[in-house]
Amino acid sequence: MSLDALLEFPCEFPIKVFGPAEGDFAASVEAAVRLAAPELEELGVAVRASGGGRFVAVTVTFIASSQAQIEAIYQRIGTLPGVLMVL
Repeated sequence: MSLDALLEFPCEFPIKVFGPAEGDFAASVEAAVRLAAPELEELGVAVRASGGGRFVAVTVTFIASSQAQIEAIYQRIGTLPGVLMVL
């Protein structure tokens, strides 16, 4: 089943990315989203550290315009070093 069948575009869409707490991982995730979808004007970015402090969850929320846009963002994020999981 496609996202087009599940969602009515445009809509608010969150993507959560898990990775290392070291370096500028959160900034890399935000940059990847902006590269994949430069037309996005506003991004909501929230960062939460794991209990042990070794990992972070970066949630990026944006107004998605299409399934193709979401897929491009997921693909770009998947190329980042250190990405453990993307939801």
